Amino acid sequence: MSLSSPASTDGPKVTLARVAITIGALAFALLPLVVPIYQVSILTEILIFAVLAMAVDVLAGYTGRTPLCHGAIFGVATYVVVYWSQMGGSPYVGVLLGVMAATLVAAIFGLLAIRTSGVYFLLLTLALGMIVWGVCLRWTSVTGGENGLRGTVRPEALAGHLPFYYAVFAVVGLITIVMWRFVRSPFGLTLRGIRDSESRMRALGYDVSLHLFLAFTISGFFAGLAGALYAMFNDFVSPSTVALSQSVEGLLMAITGGVGTLFGAFIGAAAIIGLENLVSLYTERWQSVLGLMFIAIMIFAPEGVIGRVRDLLTRRR
Repeated sequence: MSLSSPASTDGPKVTLARVAITIGALAFALLPLVVPIYQVSILTEILIFAVLAMAVDVLAGYTGRTPLCHGAIFGVATYVVVYWSQMGGSPYVGVLLGVMAATLVAAIFGLLAIRTSGVYFLLLTLALGMIVWGVCLRWTSVTGGENGLRGTVRPEALAGHLPFYYAVFAVVGLITIVMWRFVRSPFGLTLRGIRDSESRMRALGYDVSLHLFLAFTISGFFAGLAGALYAMFNDFVSPSTVALSQSVEGLLMAITGGVGTLFGAFIGAAAIIGLENLVSLYTERWQSVLGLMFIAIMIFAPEGVIGRVRDLLTRRR
């Protein structure tokens, strides 16, 4: 059997992917037991933002639509959860309301954005996200304006760092499995077809607009879950949570790990958040260092870390 046959290439790919995922899951499960509390908080933040990056990847990697509004959708859920906690409501009800609000906002954005593509889609979603930021900044009676909102969102049972971390770890693990099944379902395969050739999918009788709308809404639902988890993690929200920089960061995490890989979101989130916290200890110009890292990735690994590793393994075989 030749080395180029499917039987000899698909097997190692699957095996290596499973080994890598298992090692990554074990690392996230065991590291909190041996690192200080501060690093546990960083690991928690990495898990939460990995969900946001995966939500972005559903659109950018599997439908060919790159959004710049998911930070705003993420922040809407955070605002609702924190606001509900200030009113004395149950945190679990607050999470439900926050995710519902984020999904509703995503559905509205999707109705407006699905008729565009390419740079027009990028700019329209950017503008929609800026509208949310403007509302959060100026509606001071509800959002607190520049001062933001602070509340005690986390339930008493999850007040400790380790219990909360493992709760987030379990939820993120479940979300990852659901998203993995989603992108590999017949619906997910249709989205890939739309990404590769939208005109051909229309010719085959698929309702492209409906598929894009559902993909946008589902992606917003997952971004809302990340935002609700972030509300419990941070107990604070401000206009910076819905700012453009939040959307850009989520997109950069997906790109760093590898667009269209889904699991690359964890690598991207770990790289960016880890570097932010590490480099900022030594220099105030840590953003310049991150910028240089992104430039290097775009030049030497435009397909992302996972894509680059996959390409090197393919060449070796």
